[in-house]
Amino acid sequence: MKSADPDLVIATARRWLGTPYHDQASLRGVGCDCLGLARGVWREVVGDEPFPIPPYSRDWGETGSHEILAEGARQMMPEITPTEAGPGTLILFRMAPRAIAKHVGILTAPDRFIHAYERLGVVEETLTPAWARKIAFAFLFPRD
Repeated sequence: MKSADPDLVIATARRWLGTPYHDQASLRGVGCDCLGLARGVWREVVGDEPFPIPPYSRDWGETGSHEILAEGARQMMPEITPTEAGPGTLILFRMAPRAIAKHVGILTAPDRFIHAYERLGVVEETLTPAWARKIAFAFLFPRD
């Protein structure tokens, strides 16, 4: 599977900047959560979403050990190691030790990423060492 042009992924993600945070939404300029941002970029770069995302609770990642985001991404996207991740890569964050990966962002540079954050909406910010340590999985947006 070939990967999408990273510059296209980044430019598309940047069009979402300023979109307000809205749980479970995925509409550029209207509202999205972190998964909704990834879904919206997918639709604009790759095409239709391959399957619907079922409703989920705000605390869905607080219990259990099933890596649902990573397993879903593996069905559609080539996985790479976090150390191989570069601009245009979808990254999944493990927000606490021994927790499942439940936050999503898109690298825009080796030290920057775009994500949807509850109080801020879609923002681009520095990938600080604290954020970088939380990267658990990395995936490439496919092409064709």
